[in-house]
Amino acid sequence: MPARPAWRGYLKLSLVTCGVELSNATTSAEKVSFRIINRKTGNTVKRQYVDAESGKPIGDKDEVKGYEVEKDDYLLIEEDEIEALQIESEHTINLDGFVHKSEIDRIYLDTPYYLTPSDKVSEEAFAVIREALAEKKMAGLSRIVLYRRERPAIIEALGKGMLLTTLRYDNTVRKASAVFEEIEDVDVDEEMVDLATTVINRRTAKFDPSKFEDSYENALLELIRAKKAGRKPPVVKAAPKESNVVNLFDALRQSLASEDGIEDDAGRKPAKRRAAKTSAGKRGSTSTKHKSA
Repeated sequence: MPARPAWRGYLKLSLVTCGVELSNATTSAEKVSFRIINRKTGNTVKRQYVDAESGKPIGDKDEVKGYEVEKDDYLLIEEDEIEALQIESEHTINLDGFVHKSEIDRIYLDTPYYLTPSDKVSEEAFAVIREALAEKKMAGLSRIVLYRRERPAIIEALGKGMLLTTLRYDNTVRKASAVFEEIEDVDVDEEMVDLATTVINRRTAKFDPSKFEDSYENALLELIRAKKAGRKPPVVKAAPKESNVVNLFDALRQSLASEDGIEDDAGRKPAKRRAAKTSAGKRGSTSTKHKSA
């Protein structure tokens, strides 16, 4: 049974409008999930709101949203007041402008959704907009209300449909420069960079998400299967803790040596690495040289 659409409305390009619906592009339905159980009775438990002062449970009719205007002073907002708010992006996705997707910093990309026509009448207009985006290799800038929040989004052609990706607001994204400013400048040895790029070259492969494996999820499933069958849960040996590199040059050379027996995707043995021009003995014990202040 197909998943219920996350949103239904209209897609608009100037005077061209078509009915569309949004579907989640990702799912967590297959993930292991747990319920909280009362250990004494074996019954499931449920959450309930309680008054912070009296500790007494409150009924659904007594629940109301509150916006804190001052400490412990709340402005009450009723559900019907929120529902009365109507903005265009709640039911219509306007294509306001167009950009090359390569211009969008990946850190702003948030959640992907599939966009499809909602009825037969809308299919032609939908196809026209899709093909125009595909021909220009552009993404449309838009806004959409999802889960009572307006979100910026981009829309691009994807096969017979389109892909809508919500974007993060600029004021919610921490600037990399603020996080990286404390990283010291380092004079990097070119030969060590060459050794590192050789390791990267030997491990270069095509992106294939089907090869991603959730080891933690698999361990949970094995634990569940063992307990269900009355067996002792498997004991997973902890991975050894990594130690700091003392001599980076030696570590890179050893990395290349460990790669010599690994075959690539075509089943070929990698070529022997070239001999290092500078012996390890000439290297210091530190991994890099810092610039003087």
